[in-house]
Amino acid sequence: MILFPAIDILEGRAVRLLYGKKDKATDYGDPVDRAKEWIDCGAEFLHVVDLSGAFDGGSHINGTLEKIARLGVPVQSGGGLRRASDVKDRFEAGAARVVLGTVCYTDPELFAALVAAYGEKIVAGIDAKDGLLSIKGWTETADVTAESFGRKAAGMGVCYAVFTDISKDGAMQGASVEESRKMQEKTGLSVIASGGIASLDDLMKIKAAGLYGAILGRSIYTGAIDLKEAIHACQ
Repeated sequence: MILFPAIDILEGRAVRLLYGKKDKATDYGDPVDRAKEWIDCGAEFLHVVDLSGAFDGGSHINGTLEKIARLGVPVQSGGGLRRASDVKDRFEAGAARVVLGTVCYTDPELFAALVAAYGEKIVAGIDAKDGLLSIKGWTETADVTAESFGRKAAGMGVCYAVFTDISKDGAMQGASVEESRKMQEKTGLSVIASGGIASLDDLMKIKAAGLYGAILGRSIYTGAIDLKEAIHACQ
């Protein structure tokens, strides 16, 4: 199982949000420094998100992403990607994979075209609130279930999905293992679990469920999970 240390960037700083709320951010300093720290712990892949872009629909982190990508570890990146040019720019900045969330739902034709163009490099960001798909930086709920959207994405040729249960995100109250497992089983997507992971025990449950990966956020920033130990345990 692959662990993806998260670097969420808001106004140029690495932060962690609680329940996805912009006004509940904790500042963890320079994003490039955080990337170096996680790579030193043995990270195989980084998950870098433009939170400013997720909220306002712009794309602001390409300069920072270039610096992180030059550190030599592949980067999966999302947030603020609404147009084909945004996606192209994010890849050119060094992303190995791009995560698309809102645009998957609001512009399915564009989403299909991007999957056709980039194949497995496009990752579906599936955020769920009470089972329904959440969009626009988690500020709106769509009228489709997260699971049905996942099946549609898989039908388009998407291979990977980041699945987040918003009710758990940033709260360190335990991962949504069963929901993540069902998403992988019922859609055929290789699911990366995200949200609520608080301990090594949570990671072992995710691994036992057969999930492809897990994103680690607040737990590694606070030291609740030792990233080096976790990577060793999950390999």
